[in-house]
Amino acid sequence: MSRVAKEPVQIPPKVEVELQGSDIKVKGPKGQLDWRCHSLVEAEHQEGKVLLRPRKRGTKAVALTGTTRAVINNMVQGVSEGFERRLELRGVGYRAQLQGATLHLTLGHSHPINFVPPEGVTLEVPSQTEVVVRGADKQLVGEVAAQIRRFRPPEPYKGKGVRYVGERVVLKEAKKK
Repeated sequence: MSRVAKEPVQIPPKVEVELQGSDIKVKGPKGQLDWRCHSLVEAEHQEGKVLLRPRKRGTKAVALTGTTRAVINNMVQGVSEGFERRLELRGVGYRAQLQGATLHLTLGHSHPINFVPPEGVTLEVPSQTEVVVRGADKQLVGEVAAQIRRFRPPEPYKGKGVRYVGERVVLKEAKKK
């Protein structure tokens, strides 16, 4: 069996996990997440742990067991600690403002961009050139950060645009005479 799937998911004291057939509900201080497990994977709740095993033999069932374990672990981590992605804006005049829940971006277009995050995601703007995306659902946090980055991805000549903090953009050399 997969090495990832053999490891049980540890449940912290403030987190509740509820298994009903193939439905998994995880509640914690940061929120609640629901997910439907694949039919090839069997989940079992035991004393502060969730154990997973494939229902059938085969590579697909084993692979799905490892994936399911990773997803459940991310759910437990999300409702207990939460996830965040940090974005930075690079460019002259590029800035972000937060008005209520709406993010207003000025990114060199002819118009300002207004972005309303989906439910379950909060945005923070510590400075005019930083945006922090936070939430309990790892996939949703990553998707929202990618949507914001898509408004103006970093261009390869000067590196201007929206990038993840720590992202390395390889700059191209300009034309030579």
